[in-house]
Amino acid sequence: MGEKIIEVKDVWFKYSEEVTALRGVSLEVTQGEKIALIGQNGSGKTTLAKHLNGLLKPTKGDVIVKGMNTKETPTHVITNIVGYVFQNPAHQIFTKSVYEEVAYGPRNQGLSKEEVDERVRMALELVDLSGYEDTHPYDLNYGQMKLLTIASIIAMQPEVYVLDEPTSGQDHMGRRKLVKLIDMLNREGKTVIVITHDMRFVAETSERTILMARGKIIGDGPTEEILTNTELLKQTAIKPPQVVQLCEGLRERGIELHALTIQEAREILRERLAAS
Repeated sequence: MGEKIIEVKDVWFKYSEEVTALRGVSLEVTQGEKIALIGQNGSGKTTLAKHLNGLLKPTKGDVIVKGMNTKETPTHVITNIVGYVFQNPAHQIFTKSVYEEVAYGPRNQGLSKEEVDERVRMALELVDLSGYEDTHPYDLNYGQMKLLTIASIIAMQPEVYVLDEPTSGQDHMGRRKLVKLIDMLNREGKTVIVITHDMRFVAETSERTILMARGKIIGDGPTEEILTNTELLKQTAIKPPQVVQLCEGLRERGIELHALTIQEAREILRERLAAS
């Protein structure tokens, strides 16, 4: 694991006197982690995520990104380090072509036209949108629009990616594409934080899972520990992946099987059958 890249210190955040979204949240993120941020609607997930790149500033407490306090550092400096992909593409897309959307960030980073063109080409290729450069973003389907917003962040080459509900609107192929993309970014040393309600996607992509409820972190550990802790998940009405539920049912019948994904379960069963 790499160096500490983000530190959240006893952060409280109020949208108003009546609405407190975060209540004393503390955590550390190190370079190269794959993290899932889960919890029911209203638990504080997105509010916390928007603190990680300075879109929101703490009412109390501090967020430190690579030694810089987000309260004191211009947001554009932080967003070059922590890229945030919004849950709703319409909240992020604002240009008239796919090319312009992806090129906007690199241009603001002061890159040459040749460098911008190369960043755009590379990012669109990674999300399978090559050939759509002249297309208006709103002529894409919803799943493609989500991929476009991810491409626009990839083109800026941040050190941390925060993806808010990336599987929304994605079919099976889109989900597979996202799993591979997250793995590729992580192999390059990037930190990836995924906010999602999709527990199967959590099991497939994340090594660490942070569980939130009522503006607090109530669980933080290896994904397998969190997703198999049924009593903890019940506090937030979250159901573990179906494979985890199946394994739990089998153990109740005396069959020991521990797996987070279908692929893991298949491999374990194949090995057992081969050994029998």
